[in-house]
Amino acid sequence: MKIGLIMENSQADKNPLVYECLKEVAGKYGHEVVNYGMYSSSDACQLTYVKAGLLAAILLNTKAVDFVVTGCGTGEGAMLALNAFPGTLCGHVVDPEDAYMFMQINDGNAIAIPYAKGMGWGSELRLKNIFDQLFVAPGGNGYPKDRVVPEQRNKKILDGVKKITHTDMLYILKNLDQDFVKETLSGENFKKYFEASCDDSELANYVKALVK
Repeated sequence: MKIGLIMENSQADKNPLVYECLKEVAGKYGHEVVNYGMYSSSDACQLTYVKAGLLAAILLNTKAVDFVVTGCGTGEGAMLALNAFPGTLCGHVVDPEDAYMFMQINDGNAIAIPYAKGMGWGSELRLKNIFDQLFVAPGGNGYPKDRVVPEQRNKKILDGVKKITHTDMLYILKNLDQDFVKETLSGENFKKYFEASCDDSELANYVKALVK
């Protein structure tokens, strides 16, 4: 699985810590991590949590990544922004229990962490424990185990609802302010990482045209 890390501007200086913790745990389970930044608060490309949502949706819908780890100060804004787009199912993850239950019950493809809360001493331990419970088992196996059938049924229903209530991602990109979209895609390594992994689709080709 390819995991994309996206940090918004208020928490960008924590990128090296989050990346190293995520890379260590993901590597243990055979997953690859691609760091889309922000890398520091002084980056030229300033990602707000709304831009993080748009960037995550582009990466997931073009299959450039399979999963996104993001967040903001509280994690709430990033979660709301990601869930505003089609093809994303983002959970708000505060602790390892949240991580495990979100994956086993909701089987999503993104999480938002509150990076401004509980990030003092031991923050690297907290992050590693969150990531470990996130990836310890394939998603959608149920929790508690005897709830797996109704939980899987509800996940399929939710996926169906989102297909109806969310418009097409290409339509969204074409109708958003194009400067806003281009700013979102102006990260230092976006073009290189994206073009190496995205699928060959009309959506991906539209994104490529924006970042020439």
